[in-house]
Amino acid sequence: MAAGGRASGRPAKKKGPSKGTGGQKRRSLEGRGATPPAEMRHWYKDKARTERIAREDRGETRRPGSGPARQKRSEDAPEYIGGRNPVLEALQAGVPANALYVAQRVENDDRVRDSIKIAAERGIALLEVTRDKLDRMTEGVVHQGIALQIPAYDYAHPSELVELAQDAAEVPLIVALDSVTDPRNLGAIARSATAFGAHGLLIPSRRSAGVTGGAWKTSAGTLATLRVARASNLTAALREYREAGLFIVGLDGAGKIDIGDADLLAEPLVVVVGSEGKGLGRLVREQCDVVVRIPMQAAAESLNAGVAAGVALYEVARHRRR
Repeated sequence: MAAGGRASGRPAKKKGPSKGTGGQKRRSLEGRGATPPAEMRHWYKDKARTERIAREDRGETRRPGSGPARQKRSEDAPEYIGGRNPVLEALQAGVPANALYVAQRVENDDRVRDSIKIAAERGIALLEVTRDKLDRMTEGVVHQGIALQIPAYDYAHPSELVELAQDAAEVPLIVALDSVTDPRNLGAIARSATAFGAHGLLIPSRRSAGVTGGAWKTSAGTLATLRVARASNLTAALREYREAGLFIVGLDGAGKIDIGDADLLAEPLVVVVGSEGKGLGRLVREQCDVVVRIPMQAAAESLNAGVAAGVALYEVARHRRR
């Protein structure tokens, strides 16, 4: 008899699924169905919350792709000043304030104690909050555990700035800003305007920095005494100033006359400061009686708006003291 597996005479076993598998191998090839939508997954709520907080920190209120993003704050929303020195300086300067926020377990020093004392004396609300809330309120500014909430600024009408000079029996001096978009520049210009006797600032309502917490901080409190007017159309406001007897002097690096040689500086005056990059706009330049420049070394192409305004206002003050 030949050797082999069938020598015993028993039939060979068939290959294939064993009894009781229920076709598991076949079902394993069928897949798990459609992928569930994001909102049905266990991690979705945490992810959505993280994205919402990130949008709020960027000042957005809508999801990407759902339309144009709106600003986090409206024009009548309060502003915040963060930082121990800026808060104390603002309180000492009498900046209007609604509330003083202090972080829980903040490291106490003389500036914090003095700020709390002044706020209590002025009847300003004192609130203790978490550092996370301070971070969101101040939009990432280094607040050092303390922030001051200030109300939205009450802008004057452009004509009020002339009336202020007339009431003081002084020659009007107004500083207008054309496309100055950095609040720190606005604050620095306010500081120089106060130092050299200007009667107010004029800003356009669009494409311009406003009186925000950053402007208050840089101004070192001078915005509490210097009026800021806002015009819906800067060109039209300058035209009205000319009709009221004021001369318009534009400050631009492309000017042909050095500011020290201008012969209008002792007259009723509006000094228009343009942005560092673009200078004065065409329509604004057309309203100017003269466009002047600040003489500089060739190595320095331009000055930022805050520095340029300070130099120009000093020159105006020097001419008026003659």
